[in-house]
Amino acid sequence: MSKKEMGARRMNRVGKATRWASALMAVGAAGAMPVAQADIELGNGLSVTGFLDMSYSSVNPDSGSSTESVGIDQFEMDFKYAGSGGVSAQVDIEYGEGFDGSDDETFVEQAFITKAFTEKFSVKAGRFLSYSGWETEEPTGLFQYSGTGYAKYFYGYYQNGVSAYYNGGKFAVMGSAVTSAFNPNDRNNVEGVDDKKGYEFGLAVMPIEGLTAKAFYIADNDTDTDIINVWVSYAVAGFTFAGEYNTVEYGDSSAVVDGDGDGYLLMANYAKGPYGITLRYHDFEIQDAGGATVDDGSAITLSPSYKVADNLLLVGEYRMDESDTNGDSDSFAIEALFTF
Repeated sequence: MSKKEMGARRMNRVGKATRWASALMAVGAAGAMPVAQADIELGNGLSVTGFLDMSYSSVNPDSGSSTESVGIDQFEMDFKYAGSGGVSAQVDIEYGEGFDGSDDETFVEQAFITKAFTEKFSVKAGRFLSYSGWETEEPTGLFQYSGTGYAKYFYGYYQNGVSAYYNGGKFAVMGSAVTSAFNPNDRNNVEGVDDKKGYEFGLAVMPIEGLTAKAFYIADNDTDTDIINVWVSYAVAGFTFAGEYNTVEYGDSSAVVDGDGDGYLLMANYAKGPYGITLRYHDFEIQDAGGATVDDGSAITLSPSYKVADNLLLVGEYRMDESDTNGDSDSFAIEALFTF
């Protein structure tokens, strides 16, 4: 496939995104705000917060047998310590799917120390989550049950290294130097291997109340991968509207040699009292050097929710997926999310 043809395909995808943005704004629908968490004080400067996430889900492919799943998806406890001199620390312990995709693992998800030099500027070191991406890694930050599924291509992941953050009020700047942008187990300690660093740079702008725009550039030199992630959200009168665009370029050291890809999402949500509903559309495609599709998918997601109490949220979801590489399917889920 020529570069001209690839460019035309991308313009078609952007055109589809524009049409969906108009449709979502017209519908004005969507879902409950992510649940809030409050720190529980354990002692002088020490606190804990966390959540328990349980669900039932059913996936019905157009071809093949249906599958069901029920049980605990994730349990997490986050320990935080605020010391003196602007020094603090956080350790997150998780039970759930491990970094390698294995089920029912208990492991340290994050562990880092932060030094606040001023009220606006801080530096942290250890293992921490990438700043990038509209959709959060944790279920407590999602506006529906499922993520798009394209985060592995377009977002950074848990990382080992050093990160700096400056908050200027209506804008923020952040940057990280890490052993790998995508592999939290990479320590750059394999003998005989020339491990390279990964880098992440971000800019956030908050010009008026309710409006946030963020842009990130991620360069992972181990896999020769470059990513641009941009998203915008606007919250007003119980509504939250969001749009995200991603693009990735792979080099000769990556799994998709000299390939590329792009993807986007559009989301609208509305919450009033204990009730909420979310409508989301996403679309992505990853191609190899010859223009053949390696992975792709698009989906419409509808997700109502009900807040039973301040610390218990019930979320339902109906999702219709289409994919040339993975096939089409419909799925249904019910989630119970308890926070503390």
